[in-house]
Amino acid sequence: MVGSRGKIFAGRIPAAAVGLLLLLGAGVGLMAPVQPAFAVDLAGAKATVDAAKASGTVGEQGDGFLGFVHGSADSATTAAVEAINAGRKQAYDAAAAKTGVSAEAAGEATAAQLFAKMPPGQYYKPVGGGWTQK
Repeated sequence: MVGSRGKIFAGRIPAAAVGLLLLLGAGVGLMAPVQPAFAVDLAGAKATVDAAKASGTVGEQGDGFLGFVHGSADSATTAAVEAINAGRKQAYDAAAAKTGVSAEAAGEATAAQLFAKMPPGQYYKPVGGGWTQK
């Protein structure tokens, strides 16, 4: 979890939960299998989101989900963000069920890891904060 001064606090999250998040792929977008009513190309969604992150349209949020830096985006980017966020929600819910932490704590722990690994120039938004360019 990231504190108000940008320090990472892992003490509130059991080590097992952090380990599970790593196994779920926290460093690569946390893409759990998604079974929506319609087919979603997760590889295409990831490529779309990666491009949107590079252009400053999409960023990582402190809750572990993607968000729009400037309010909104085109329909393809919006659909890609929604698909990835749905996969992340499934992963956070699974982590919560297996470890006993809340899904919110699992998302915040993942966000801290993603913030640390993101390249310069991309945007992030800590819980309770505003968008910041790394």
